Order: sequence, then C-alpha cells, then structure tokens
Amino acid sequence: MLKRALCICTLLAASAQLQAQTDERGALRAQMEPKGFLYGIGLGVSEEIYQGYDRRVIPLPILGYRGDKLSILGPFVSYEILEVNNIEVVLQASPRFQGFDESDSDVFKGMAERDFSMDAGVGIKYERKNWKFGVSAVHDVLDKSDGYEVSASLAKAFKSGPFFYEPSLSISYLDSHHVDYYYGVRLSEATSARPQYVGDNATNVALGFSISTPIFFGGFTQLAFDYTWFDDSITNSPLVDNDASFAARLLFSKFF
Repeated sequence: MLKRALCICTLLAASAQLQAQTDERGALRAQMEPKGFLYGIGLGVSEEIYQGYDRRVIPLPILGYRGDKLSILGPFVSYEILEVNNIEVVLQASPRFQGFDESDSDVFKGMAERDFSMDAGVGIKYERKNWKFGVSAVHDVLDKSDGYEVSASLAKAFKSGPFFYEPSLSISYLDSHHVDYYYGVRLSEATSARPQYVGDNATNVALGFSISTPIFFGGFTQLAFDYTWFDDSITNSPLVDNDASFAARLLFSKFF
C-alpha cells in the first residue's frame, strides 16, 4: 500500500511539474511543437537577390525527433546543454543554403563556385506564455566562407480554432568573411561589367509569419513566409540587383 501511494505521489508530482512547465512555456507553444519521432516532407522557395537568378527551390525531407533536450529535424540539430530559470543553452547545427555556380546566371560567368555549407554554434532560448526569444552565434564549420553569423529572434504564437499563427521578427549580423565570400568579386574575377568588390559586415532584418494546423491527413501542416531586407554591404555588390527578398516554406509531418 505504501509503495502504491509513493508511486501515485511521484506520478502526481511529475504531472504537476510538466503542467507548470507547459503553463510557463505556453499551451499553444507546446501544441505547435509536440515531442516524439516524426517524418514528413517540405519545400522551400526563396527569391534570390543576385542578378538573373530568380529563385532557389529546396526540397526538405523530414525525418527526426523532438525531445526535452535533443531535436533533430532533417539536417537541423540542436541539443540542450544547460537550463536555468527556463533559459536554455543549446548546441546547434544547420545547413546554409547559399552559393552559386556559373550555370545559375550570366553574372557569374568566369567566377569560382560559392559552395553550400554547414553552420554550428551555440544558442540561447527563452519561452514563456507563448512568446519565444532566441539568440544564436554560428560559424561555418566547413570553412567555405570561414564566416560567422549572430542573430536574434522574437515570436509569439496565437490560435484561432484549429489554426496556429506566429508572427516573428529577426535580426542577423554577418561578418565580412561571409559577406565577401557570397557577395564579393575577387580581383581575378573582375571584368568591365563586374568590378572587384570586397564585402563588409552586414546586418539584415526579416519579418516572418507562419500558419500551422493539425487538420490535414492526420499530420501537422505549416506554411511559413519570410521577407528579408538586406544591408547595403550586400546590396552594393555588382552581383546583386535587389535589396529585399521573399521566401516561403510548406512543411508536412506526422508522428510514428
């Protein structure tokens, strides 16, 4: 009888702790990001600001896991190493879908390829009452640009019927190595129509908005949009002919 009572007390305490965490984090946030093994597929389409390069299309296969500490969503990985007063410190890695080769646009003819890469670093997350705030610092671990990015983001979740809505704001700082690699023109690549250009540090600002729902095909569907304004250090490049870009992502996932 005593063992049963202790077991019930332990379960009640665990349930109360989980409820308290959910209340602090926000019920909508917990519903939007449930835990477990999942699979699915997605597609990302983004406008490019390079001359003659209209858009980039990225298939996003989803196979992963979301838990209390570890999150693996395709090539996007994070692991919590510390939590203090609901502030989480995480290690993270993610692909950088940037770059070009000569076949992408006439403006790149005679230029060396700029490669896709991977970033890794550390992030800090804080979630409370459906708000989410994050700061991250990542570095190019494949040494393509040898650059780094520091970013901050703020978002809040809302719900109407079976639909979740989340507007967001993010600011990112890119160092000169990153900007020069992806937007610079080397002396050996310079022509009369494409002068040499050395990129400097840049600060970009983006507004985002996502709509999510669990009503389709027994899974979770999300449609997300982002609009990014680019720094002058990027838009002054002779490779660039626009100062802003629009991107959209459609994701569908189910739990095993």
